[in-house]
Amino acid sequence: MDIKDVENLAELARIELPETEKEQILKDMKGILDYVKQIESVKVPTDGIVGIPTLGSVGIHNAWREDGLEAREFSRDLIVSQFPDSQDGFLKVKKIL
Repeated sequence: MDIKDVENLAELARIELPETEKEQILKDMKGILDYVKQIESVKVPTDGIVGIPTLGSVGIHNAWREDGLEAREFSRDLIVSQFPDSQDGFLKVKKIL
């Protein structure tokens, strides 16, 4: 990673960065990437742990379930009565603009 990569990222984000900030971001990005490399290199022992599938383990498969209808008690009156503010059967919300 170099200054050109930081400049490309800044252009994609449509922000202007002074040279000192570009250098600081480059330094931070290198630190982040080094930390990610450290994390990737850690080997986590999973021997004896049940229920943690790994990519190479046998028996990994997609779990499917059947869709089913669940009985729910929704009525217009119930919903309107639970809403903080309503008028003429309509739910009132704050104006968003």
